Amino acid sequence: MYRRSFHRFCGGEEKRVGTRTVFLGNHPVSTTEAYVAQRFCDNRIVSSKYTLWNFLPKNLFEQFRRIANFYFLIIFLVQVIVDTPTSPVTSGLPLFFVITVTAIKQGYEDWLRHRADNEVNKSTVYIIENAKRVRKESEKIKVGDIVEVQADETFPCDLILLSSCTSDGICFVTTASLDGESNCKTHYAVRETIALCTAESIDTLRAAIECEQPQPDLYKFVGRINIYSNNLEAVARSLGPENLLLKGATLKNTKKIYGVAVYTGMETKMALNYQGKSQKRSAVEKSINAFLVVYLFILLTKAVVCTTLKYVWQSTPYNDEPWYNQKTQKERDTLKVLKMFTDFLSFMVLFNFIIPVSMYVTVEMQKFLGSFFISWDKDFYDEEINEGALVNTSDLNEELGQVDYVFTDKTGTLTENSMEFIECCIDGHKYKGVTQETDGLSQTDGSLTYFDKADKNREELFMRALCLCHTVQIKTNDAVDGATESAELTYVSSSPDEIALVKGAKKYGFTFLGIQNGHMRIENQRKEIEEYELLHTLNFDSIRRRMSVIVKTQAGDIILFCKGADSAIFSRVQNHEIELTKTHVERNALDGYRTLCVAFKEIAPDDYERIDRQLIEAKMSLQDREEKMEKIFDDIETNMNLIGATAVEDKLQDQAAETIEALHTAGLKVWVLTGDKMETAKSTCYACRLFQTSTELLELTTKTIEESERKEDRLHELLIEYRKKLLHDFPKSSRNLKKAWTEHQEYGLIIDGSTLSLILNSTQDSGSNNYKSIFLQICMKCTAVLCCRMAPLQKAQNLCFILPQFLYQFFCGFSQQPLYDAAYLTMYNICFTSLPILAYSLLEQHINIDTLTSDPRLYMKISGNAMLQLGPFLYWTFLAAFEGIVFFFGTYFLFQTSSLEENAKVYGNWTFGTIVFTVLVFTVTLKLALDTHFWTWINHFVIWGSLAFYIFFSFFWGGIIWPFLKQQRMYFVFAQMLSSVSTWLAIVLLIFISLFPEILLIVLKNVRRRSARRNLSCKHASDSLSARPSVRPLLLRTFSDESNIL
Repeated sequence: MYRRSFHRFCGGEEKRVGTRTVFLGNHPVSTTEAYVAQRFCDNRIVSSKYTLWNFLPKNLFEQFRRIANFYFLIIFLVQVIVDTPTSPVTSGLPLFFVITVTAIKQGYEDWLRHRADNEVNKSTVYIIENAKRVRKESEKIKVGDIVEVQADETFPCDLILLSSCTSDGICFVTTASLDGESNCKTHYAVRETIALCTAESIDTLRAAIECEQPQPDLYKFVGRINIYSNNLEAVARSLGPENLLLKGATLKNTKKIYGVAVYTGMETKMALNYQGKSQKRSAVEKSINAFLVVYLFILLTKAVVCTTLKYVWQSTPYNDEPWYNQKTQKERDTLKVLKMFTDFLSFMVLFNFIIPVSMYVTVEMQKFLGSFFISWDKDFYDEEINEGALVNTSDLNEELGQVDYVFTDKTGTLTENSMEFIECCIDGHKYKGVTQETDGLSQTDGSLTYFDKADKNREELFMRALCLCHTVQIKTNDAVDGATESAELTYVSSSPDEIALVKGAKKYGFTFLGIQNGHMRIENQRKEIEEYELLHTLNFDSIRRRMSVIVKTQAGDIILFCKGADSAIFSRVQNHEIELTKTHVERNALDGYRTLCVAFKEIAPDDYERIDRQLIEAKMSLQDREEKMEKIFDDIETNMNLIGATAVEDKLQDQAAETIEALHTAGLKVWVLTGDKMETAKSTCYACRLFQTSTELLELTTKTIEESERKEDRLHELLIEYRKKLLHDFPKSSRNLKKAWTEHQEYGLIIDGSTLSLILNSTQDSGSNNYKSIFLQICMKCTAVLCCRMAPLQKAQNLCFILPQFLYQFFCGFSQQPLYDAAYLTMYNICFTSLPILAYSLLEQHINIDTLTSDPRLYMKISGNAMLQLGPFLYWTFLAAFEGIVFFFGTYFLFQTSSLEENAKVYGNWTFGTIVFTVLVFTVTLKLALDTHFWTWINHFVIWGSLAFYIFFSFFWGGIIWPFLKQQRMYFVFAQMLSSVSTWLAIVLLIFISLFPEILLIVLKNVRRRSARRNLSCKHASDSLSARPSVRPLLLRTFSDESNIL
């Protein structure tokens, strides 16, 4: 019912058009107007996939999308409808077991999601109703409710900030759970509501909010609030992302806030960014499906061959209707075509176990139980935050061992995102060091060779620009009523760069003291307090790559201060001012520092009136607000005067360089995405060893393309040139490509955002697709790419299980006589062979973790889904075929002696099949034991326990007369079979012959391993990998390796 109402009132994003109106407190804004309550979503969050009512049909539908499950369903229906040689139980019971186990596993995981949803939905919140704090559950919040949130609490829905405990109506928020950013972001209330700091006062507010319909972009919001008071005309104020508090974000450094709910439940931005509940399928599962198609083709081939040979055999009248098996009249009258079709289906049923239905259960259980291993792993535990690895879903566990590409941001990932002011440049003069005076520490860049400093007024103008052009807020530990040297100031901002610049200005004697009543206050070198009225803030965005403030001095002058990337500033200042500063910026960038340029311009009062009017009009717009604002910003930030530039350092993370090098050695391609200047990003990439000194760099940047008048022609030439170079040096095979990285010249690619846009959005006819194709080929053959300025084959055990059944048809006149008893057919995949392979997949370690982490090259042995490629598949298939032939013909030759007992008693076909099945069970289980390198008590228990259970079951199944069986064909067969010494010898001999190739392979591997260890010990002293500290990248840990790596 909830879901129906949700889709009715909260339809998909494509249906969300226009705006919505939200009444604060769900109160009418006027006593003369009729108030009609609007209907919106409630605040319930639903991340689960199933409900109690749809679990069964939905889960069954998803499970039968799998090839093996759907195939066995068809086989089961055929057995029910058509007279087949085996009972429907043989396929129905394994299918039921598989479906049940998978449903239990998926149901449990969905129950965990339900439990997590309930924890959120039932959490306590406080709503302001009738001037009182009312305690409610989170799911009871309605759009329009005024919510109180206290420090360190998570916002229960998307709120518009109305007021906070601070006098200026600001609050600080962290959004790490939404976008991974740990820095505090500042949010603001409109000035008409900042004084409403109590439940009584906030309840008197009568206002309506008009805003856009829900949309998933976390950084966009367009709205306006209309505030009504004392029957006067409504006051309208614009609302943007700085006023919106997102569900999932956390309130920090603020005691409490009041906000009004505008988006609730599944319409919050966090919920709209939820990726959906469709089941993810890994590369391993896709490969398994592909191989199952191959086995399905083999099955069809077997059925066609046997059906054809049956009618060839029956072409002789004696074979068609022997004297002891006369046909009925109904059988004689049946159409031959229909009889051939039913025979074909019967052979399909007889050979159907070539498709291992329980394999999916093994894979599912391995994923599910493997997720606990990840959670328990002590190496994934972080003592600082007291948390370990959290596995939200087990669908893609094995993909951790199949990573080919690593995409990483630079700031905060490779670097600490902890900025330090290094130096600055004012009119081409370099300032570096800590001082209270801006003199004595200057040297000149560029063509001048003598020491000098900039004009004093220009120095102070530059420092004022650093103190004013930012969005930094003050967190005060002591009250600041004026300039007090003892007051301890803590700067808070969403950008660490801004904090570094403000602290840098403080080093040179200019201290930012915060904002009071809309005025920015700074203390200059002379300990004088200067106040500037903050008129407008032109916020930073990734397209403009700059931000500005418009302030009014105490003398009445209006000034715009602007800071941003050199590419965004140089084109907007006087040309003669650029050269000296440009030299400084480029040198700092080569040193790996983050650079910003600073400019200003004075605005005439008449011009400001026009600008102010345009900005207010654009901010109040609900349609195309961003485009209008961008156009106005572009007009304002022109004809500026360049003052100087800054250099800020962001240090590398600990072990970042070693980790990057280990990833390279393991054959992974690392892409670094950053918005920094190309020279800065390149320097950082050398420092973190993304690029080596021997790496040849291929550049696709604005600088290299602008050498030609026709950018697209030049781009095409470079793409063709780089592709030829790379195709000449590297092999075509991707597997050999990884090996070639360690043997041939390494190449790195550098591309900037504008060039990438040109490649992806080419205007040439069909050129875009051609560019994309060439660019993709280049990227695949580069060991590293810098983008700067950017906005298990255990199914072959089943082949040897069913191959003797196929061979048996050649000796029973293609009569569809089963070789194995129905109980064995049913139990083979469920009980006899399932647990050993599950324990193996969870616990096996072919190589210990210390060896893996010390030599990342071993990762290349299993990456790219290497163990599920055609080569290993064919190996296992031919090995299974060999073993199946040994099972059948070994037993067949044993039966050439007419009597196997001393009393001359002759064995029958059920004894024949039981011997084959016994050799089969012991061979596949012991083969797994031979492949096991890391033994635990669990391995011993399931391997030897499975064999013991098979023996016990065989005695038990054949030792009792079961009343529900029409035929007691297995009665005492197993016990009687083991009474023969010849049978014992035959079973042991056939097991040894079947395992001999595997034993021989192990011996050869051990010889090679010893040889490799001797060679390694000789080179150990000079091995660079052994010389550096061991690193433990996450990607080297995998729980799904079913291969012999060494």
